Amino acid sequence: MKHSLLVVAGVALAALGAGGCATKSYVQEQIDASTKAADAKIGEVQKQVEASQMDVAGLKKSSADQDAKLAQLSDTARDALARAQAAGRLAQGKFVDEVVLSDDNVHFGFDKAELSPEAKQALDQVADKLKQDNKNVYVEIQGFTDNTGSASYNLRLGEQRAEAVMRYLNMNDGVPLHRMNTISYGEGKPMADNKTREGRAKNRRVVLVVLS
Repeated sequence: MKHSLLVVAGVALAALGAGGCATKSYVQEQIDASTKAADAKIGEVQKQVEASQMDVAGLKKSSADQDAKLAQLSDTARDALARAQAAGRLAQGKFVDEVVLSDDNVHFGFDKAELSPEAKQALDQVADKLKQDNKNVYVEIQGFTDNTGSASYNLRLGEQRAEAVMRYLNMNDGVPLHRMNTISYGEGKPMADNKTREGRAKNRRVVLVVLS
């Protein structure tokens, strides 16, 4: 009888020992699971911090690039950006590109506003790039002349050249009218000396300032 009691007691103690081991194992498993979850959260937070740091670095680089572009802009391009910002025409307030169509490459004839085949080809290329890069850009089309004739006449001629470009971009390339505007500088803001034939040819131009 005593021997039986001892056996039972031994079994009970063994069971308790096994139960204690099982409890310790369960607790350890829970600790390990919690540690893994915490590590995963920490890792996720670290990734988010790194991503934020990369975003900030990207913004700084973008801002620096934009500042560099602005520093190289012509006076009329800076004017266009200021006008568009004041009118609320821009989503980002950024300069994208400046395209000059002058008599050197697209043949704006003397005292003419008609677009030559070369001018139309150049405008088709501009429109294709606009569609590829950003459909929501805003374009100010600036018309210029040489100094031959009166200032008032040249102001009208510059406007006619700019409007010819806008009509072509809209009717032939599908650029929406509300994404464009025209302005004439006439004989003002020459880019070359009007005393020479070559200089006057450079001054007979249309400039497209592309903004976003």
